[in-house]
Amino acid sequence: MAKISTMIQIDRRIFTHFDFFIILLILPIALSSLFLISEVNESLAKKEVAYILIGFGVFAVMSLLPIRKLVWLIPIIYWVDIMLLISVKFFGVSILGAKRWLEIPFTTMTIQPSEIIKPALLLMLAYQIQKNPPLQEGYDWKTFLKISLYIILPFFLIAIEPDLGSAGVVLMLGFGVLFLIGVRWKIWAVLIAGFLAVSTLLYEVGLKDYQKQRIADFVAEKPSYHVQQSIIAIGSGGLFGKGKEDATQVQLKFLPIATTDFIFAYHVERFGFFGALLLILAYAAMTIHILGLRAKFGNDYFGVVFASGIGVLIFVYSSINIAMTIGLAPVVGIPLPLYSYGGTSFLTFMILFGILENLLAFRFDFLYNCVSFSKRKR
Repeated sequence: MAKISTMIQIDRRIFTHFDFFIILLILPIALSSLFLISEVNESLAKKEVAYILIGFGVFAVMSLLPIRKLVWLIPIIYWVDIMLLISVKFFGVSILGAKRWLEIPFTTMTIQPSEIIKPALLLMLAYQIQKNPPLQEGYDWKTFLKISLYIILPFFLIAIEPDLGSAGVVLMLGFGVLFLIGVRWKIWAVLIAGFLAVSTLLYEVGLKDYQKQRIADFVAEKPSYHVQQSIIAIGSGGLFGKGKEDATQVQLKFLPIATTDFIFAYHVERFGFFGALLLILAYAAMTIHILGLRAKFGNDYFGVVFASGIGVLIFVYSSINIAMTIGLAPVVGIPLPLYSYGGTSFLTFMILFGILENLLAFRFDFLYNCVSFSKRKR
């Protein structure tokens, strides 16, 4: 009877504090993506159905796991993911000329460690910050550098794959979280000045030739072929979009990688300006809503950090991908969150959302029964 009573209590808390607005935003984004992918490639659409079903299954599991009692596992998860990133250098498989994946033994499936490091990094930041919350004026140099090491390490390992786009996302995720949590402004001033001082050297020494070419294409008077075709697709969509057969940029295969990096261009070709506006508003609403959830956690830095990180990720992914397709950012392999075809990216976000829902559902247990997690600003 006691076990049954506990299960009922857990269910009640899950549904009482469950944030259904997140699901209401995820579902139309995922289903619209599936619709477009099915128009381009039916075999990819079947895989995408599997990814979506698995993603929601993982979401449900993460929502119910006793995450607060498993925080001791976080450093282990982080360092295992670091080892996977190192393994890419020696055992990675190449797809479309890029060596960023590991093949799962005895299957034809692959995983991309540069994607799964993001929830691991976010958990590690939450773990470290809740142990040592910032002072009223923000972190000092000593603590800032200590936490930054957990960000710089995966950044470096991803950058040498090379995958500068994903590496940049890791950097923006980590330091975006620290910016929202609180770091003394003098530290940011020194870092920005230092970056500007060595930016030319980083360009000459740190970038591969093809990466330099992408930057050159971005600043050139005429955009690259991929971006030209993307802009044509977006412009041809008009206000309300075109039918499938009239969406010639995709149907005639002028638009490259229409199901992944440039799926936003296909979305606009099919659904027009108003369709693009709805999608952008959905991402904006998701970002603002998730960042707003930080207030519900009060002085629970674990929850505050996690909500901050997801908000930063949604904003960074969506803004860079959309800017890239309209020629306002260099072309990098950054997918449109929950929209571009691909299992690893979709599963990563569903894991993050599941953990966030869990932290929301059980936050009162934590606040009332776990003093060590509720340190206030000194």
